[in-house]
Amino acid sequence: MVAVAAQERRKTPAKRRRKSWLWITFSSLAISAVFVGQYAQGSLEELARNQLKVGPAPAYAGHGPLIQAAFYCHIIFAGVALAVGPFQFARWLRNNYPGAHRWIGRIYIAAVFLGSVSSFVMAFFNSVGLGGFFGFAGLAVLWGWTAWRGYRAAREKKFREHQSWMIRNFAMTYAAVTLRLWLGVLILVQLPFFSGDGFVALFTAAYAPLPYIAWIPNVIVAELIIRRRGLPALRMTSGNVSPRVAESQPRVQPAVDNYRPYGRHEA
Repeated sequence: MVAVAAQERRKTPAKRRRKSWLWITFSSLAISAVFVGQYAQGSLEELARNQLKVGPAPAYAGHGPLIQAAFYCHIIFAGVALAVGPFQFARWLRNNYPGAHRWIGRIYIAAVFLGSVSSFVMAFFNSVGLGGFFGFAGLAVLWGWTAWRGYRAAREKKFREHQSWMIRNFAMTYAAVTLRLWLGVLILVQLPFFSGDGFVALFTAAYAPLPYIAWIPNVIVAELIIRRRGLPALRMTSGNVSPRVAESQPRVQPAVDNYRPYGRHEA
C-alpha cells in the first residue's frame, strides 16, 4: 500500500503538468486563430470604422504603409509563435521526434525575432501613450533577447540553459493570451460602477495597465517554474564569490536532467 501511494504521488505532478500543457496549448491556438482571423476581415481603416473597434486597429489605421506593414508583420509572426510554441514543451515530441522539435524550434525563433522587431516599432504608436511605450517596448526587447539566449544555448549544446531561456521566452509569447484575460477581468470589475454609457472610457481604463501586467506576472511564474524544476535560474547577486565563502556554502546536488533533445536513446 505504501508503494502504491508513493507511485500515485509521483504521478500527480505529471498529471498536473499535462493538464497545464493542454490548457496552454488550447488557449494559445484559440487566441492565435482569433489574433490573425480578426484582422483578415478587412483593412485597418475598415476595422477602425467598425463600431466594435477591433483591437488596436484605430491606433494604427491613420499611419503610413511602413507602420501598417509592421503591424501586420507582428500579427502574423506573433500568431505563428503563439501557435507552435507550446509544442516545443511536449516531451513526447521532443524525445520521439527530435528532428521535428528542432525544426519547430527554428520556425518559432524566426517568428519571435520578426514579431519582436515589428512590435518594437509598434510601441512608438501605441494607444496608451508613454506608459504603453515603455511596457510594450520592454516586452519586445526582452522577447527577442530571451529567444536569442535560448537559441545560442542550444547551439552551444547547453540544453538545460536552453530550456530555461525558452520557458522565459514563451512566458512573454503567452502575453497575447494573458493580455486578453486581464482585459476581461478589469472590465468586469468596473461593471458595478458602469452607468451604461461611456464604454470607451471603461475600456481605456482597463487597457491602461496591460502593457505591464500582461507579461511581467508571466515572467515571474516562469522563473518559479524554472527553480522548481531545478533548471538554471537567474541570479540576483554577483557571481564573483570568494573561495572562502564558496567553501562555506553547502553543495547542492543538481537535479537529474530529463531533457533529451536528441531522442530517447541518446544523451
